[in-house]
Amino acid sequence: MLRFVLIRLLRAVVTVFAVMTFAFVVLRLSGDPAEVLLGPDVPQDAIAAFRDAWGLDAPVWQQYLSYIGQMFSGDFGVSMRDKSPALDLVLERVPATLALTIPAIILKITLGIPAGVYAALHRNSTVDRGVILLAVMGFTIPSFVMGLVLVLVFAVTLGWLPSGGDATWQHAILPAITMSVGGIGILARFSRSAMIEVMGQPYIRTASAKGVKWGDVVRGHALPNAAVPIVTIVGFMVGSLLAGAVVVETIFSWPGIGRLLIVSVTNRDLAVVQCILLLIAAVMVVSNLVVDLLYGWLDPRLRGRPAH
Repeated sequence: MLRFVLIRLLRAVVTVFAVMTFAFVVLRLSGDPAEVLLGPDVPQDAIAAFRDAWGLDAPVWQQYLSYIGQMFSGDFGVSMRDKSPALDLVLERVPATLALTIPAIILKITLGIPAGVYAALHRNSTVDRGVILLAVMGFTIPSFVMGLVLVLVFAVTLGWLPSGGDATWQHAILPAITMSVGGIGILARFSRSAMIEVMGQPYIRTASAKGVKWGDVVRGHALPNAAVPIVTIVGFMVGSLLAGAVVVETIFSWPGIGRLLIVSVTNRDLAVVQCILLLIAAVMVVSNLVVDLLYGWLDPRLRGRPAH
């Protein structure tokens, strides 16, 4: 078990380092922050002074080594726009993003998994077909389309909820629903498929033949064995929540990490963009690491398998 954990920890560290390196290089090659922040009409000597002050005139490899050294000392850079520590600016937005992502993942799990399980236990019924239809509609409609439709219906037409901002808890309802609809559909489909596959296994028929109550068969044999693929999807969803918040926060003018990322990319605020991308990568890697550890707990046979 120790080797199982250490291999996955090492893989997590390497992944975060690779994402950080890729983001650093791509951002340096995507455009000159001096020209974006200062404007096209600024004299060249002012642009040269700006580049010198921020170390942008140095070779990329030298900038990279300097960034690595600063990062290991706890310095993630300073915003070129606000002149504030990039990490502080990002952490200020974390609570706002969590106010959307936590309710969204709760809705996905509490609605998607039970719907899929219930549909599998009533296969080929009207309920099953209805769940499949709603699930397909949920994960095929893009989040920006879903958000605009919800605003049109509940904010503009009915006037029940605000269309944007973060002044009250009601402002979080529409964006949280927008973030959760696709995930509910995906979890319902995967839960249904996993349960149908498990319910067709010989040990399920054996347990039923021995006179075990149907509810005990489902709870004691079917659900635990169907949990492995479901855990995979949930882990992926948790890891991708921050990345998915970019579109939703932009639509609803929500002051979270996603909206900050859009503004920072537009202004070529390198330190802030790097900090956000590093945070997103870390969340995804940690969620995948937790999924791997849950695999080892749910299915002990996986602990002895070599890592690929």
